[in-house]
Amino acid sequence: MSIFNIFSDYTTAVVVFGSALLGMVSGLLGTFSVLRRQSLVGDGVSHAALPGVVAAFLITGTKNSELLLLGAFISGLLALFLILAATKKSKIKFDAALATVMSAFFGLGTVLLTCAQKLPDATQAGIHNFIYGQASSMLRRDVTIIFICGIFILAAVLLLWKELKVFIFDREFAEQLGIPCKRINLILSFLTVLAVIIGIQTVGVVLMSAMLIAPAAAARQWCDKLWVMAVLSALFGGISGAAGAVTGAVAEGIPTGPAIVIAASLITVLSLLFAPRRGIIFRIILRHKAKEANHNGRCN
Repeated sequence: MSIFNIFSDYTTAVVVFGSALLGMVSGLLGTFSVLRRQSLVGDGVSHAALPGVVAAFLITGTKNSELLLLGAFISGLLALFLILAATKKSKIKFDAALATVMSAFFGLGTVLLTCAQKLPDATQAGIHNFIYGQASSMLRRDVTIIFICGIFILAAVLLLWKELKVFIFDREFAEQLGIPCKRINLILSFLTVLAVIIGIQTVGVVLMSAMLIAPAAAARQWCDKLWVMAVLSALFGGISGAAGAVTGAVAEGIPTGPAIVIAASLITVLSLLFAPRRGIIFRIILRHKAKEANHNGRCN
């Protein structure tokens, strides 16, 4: 398909728009995950969603997207609850609890998936696509789900913006101001799970964490203000989603989900290299100028 007539095809236009929308939602919430130093939460939740997807299929016997995503949402919430409970009620650190729960849930999901594939009929075909995603099969109904969830997430972030700012940067000060930090933390966790779940059908449980973290990590290199970082992260995520979807449509044989993640990673690498003040190239130039100035000062 030529890039010039790509948007004349209805199916391709739906995939591009849906992928861009997903990237924007993921980038927005990834901002808070990166600043809270909980970047791997998305990875844990996405892997933990697999048993929920397969269990929903085994219980209902249908591949209805809403039911499968509901199963993934319940499974992701359960995993996140176990991670937080293990961290709070025991001496297990966050990363250890995350790795343990993620591995256990993903293992369970793999076992259930094997059981589903042994069913005598062919209704289970396509369930395994949730592991790596299949953005090319996105329907208008899926885009509608992403849009509704995105509006809900955006409204929640805007409504709690002031509380989120204080909570992210100084939790102790937020508690002194009377901000319900536990409730804010639960809301952020809930929104993160929601963002992950609506994206696993597009990029899969394995790659979804990159959609949360890569745009936010890139945006962090360009700014010092939270609102600017949130906007840039959403913009980078949207560009990554659209670019990956277009690449998957134009280049035959390239899966859309991995192409989206590659686009997001490329933006991150370019930001790490060329961003002013924080970029590696910029720092090398500053260091070189400082050495020259120091050398000239000694000569004089």
